Amino acid sequence: MDHRASRPAPARRAGTAALVSLAILGVAIAAFGVQRSLAASAQSSSSVEVGPPIAPQAPPGEADGVIPDGVAVSVFDEGLPAVGKLDSDLLDVLQRTATDAAADGVAFRVNSGWRSPEYQEQLLQDAVVEYGSQEEASRWVATPETSAHVSGDAVDIGPWDAEAWLAAHGAAYGLCQTYGNEPWHYELRPDAVDDGCPPMYADPTEDPRMQS
Repeated sequence: MDHRASRPAPARRAGTAALVSLAILGVAIAAFGVQRSLAASAQSSSSVEVGPPIAPQAPPGEADGVIPDGVAVSVFDEGLPAVGKLDSDLLDVLQRTATDAAADGVAFRVNSGWRSPEYQEQLLQDAVVEYGSQEEASRWVATPETSAHVSGDAVDIGPWDAEAWLAAHGAAYGLCQTYGNEPWHYELRPDAVDDGCPPMYADPTEDPRMQS
């Protein structure tokens, strides 16, 4: 019997070719679907509204109570917010006191006065970095919510001879050093004119106002 007469091989080849064609067609259809899906996703993403970029916040400046570097500021420089935004009673007493101190050859310099909450917060965070912890920083810098500088009720006076003059004469004007570790920090205590200044706190952590 001659097996070549049946010729099964071409039929098998035709069937295989058909299967390959169907497979290729299926891959093409799948690829087309994926492409359309990616395009739709990209279009959807591009249609999402994005708000304007957030501008970096500017560091505190003179408007926040920063004393300009290298500038000697007196208690009469009311054009600067650090001085002009001090409590009016405190500022009046400071100016009268400075006038009398000048007669003794002593000039008051304002190293810090009124501060904005933002400036106070920056000073606090700087102190945390400098002193290594929030606890230690609180011995030197109050929070914006408790600082007498933010409320305009405190002033830091220099240089050293002005500090010494105030230590000797400040009570007669109602100006008192508040903290033992800050000989430059003065607040108004009107009763001190008759009764003398109250005992100082060792540092701000002992001040009940700092706990509020």
